[in-house]
Amino acid sequence: MRALDEFRHETPAFWALVKLVSQKLGYSERGTGRIRRYDPPAIEATLRERGLDPLGFEERVDRVVAYASARADLLETVVAPRLMDRKEAAGVFEEVRARVQPPERLLTMNKQKAEKRHYAYLACLVNMLTYEALIKRFGRAVFDPNPRGPLTFARDGMPLRTLFRWMDGAYPNVNHPVAAWEIKEYYGTKTFGSRVADGVYETALDGYELSDLRAEGVEVEHYLFLDDRFTWWDCGRSYLCRIVDMLHIGLLDGAFFGREVVEKWPSVVSNWPDSPAEEQPVRDLL
Repeated sequence: MRALDEFRHETPAFWALVKLVSQKLGYSERGTGRIRRYDPPAIEATLRERGLDPLGFEERVDRVVAYASARADLLETVVAPRLMDRKEAAGVFEEVRARVQPPERLLTMNKQKAEKRHYAYLACLVNMLTYEALIKRFGRAVFDPNPRGPLTFARDGMPLRTLFRWMDGAYPNVNHPVAAWEIKEYYGTKTFGSRVADGVYETALDGYELSDLRAEGVEVEHYLFLDDRFTWWDCGRSYLCRIVDMLHIGLLDGAFFGREVVEKWPSVVSNWPDSPAEEQPVRDLL
């Protein structure tokens, strides 16, 4: 999913209103599986309850009404049908694995034990599809499927920015990457825990750091992959709303929900420039 063009360039004040209204009125309707839409009177009443005055800001309120409706439409018609459970993800994984025949190093396992241990299906799909698209385009696939350190961006042979967190993948590597991505898969979980919620806010932190980097003239594509219908749709619809907000604020260049990884990711990879040699020094990448 990409941001809708009509909401791509809104101001911080607009997003402040979206976040306040969403938190006060709720992101979703309990027991219905529907995402909330708002009307102007409800938004105006919410602002007055907080001691604020919407008088003279009717146009902004109307824009928030339109955005909330568009957000709900995206989640209900695009996201919900594409989220998978563990069995469905395993089936897609096996289909792609049989076609791509990837190197074993790209097939990572989840961190659970005993009967809960299995391939990290979404991470493996990202790795396999990245590998396949790069091989088709360049005849080789140089990318980092598991960075063991933070992304670093350099200028004149010295670090310009080093991110706080480690990403789940980078192209071509952690030194001045063209693109980087995060993966949030929670197949088999039974609740929406704080670890899942924290993961959403960590993605926002990464987005703000990369936005700061753009002010230095350095462009990096930032993507998020997530899956598990129970975790995200049954329990975490409000966080899906937040992710759609992050996409439109500009903290993400794209978000891939469930099956979207197969439908959309290869075309993203196919637009990347050729990579330098795998062991090329940082100063030679710039």
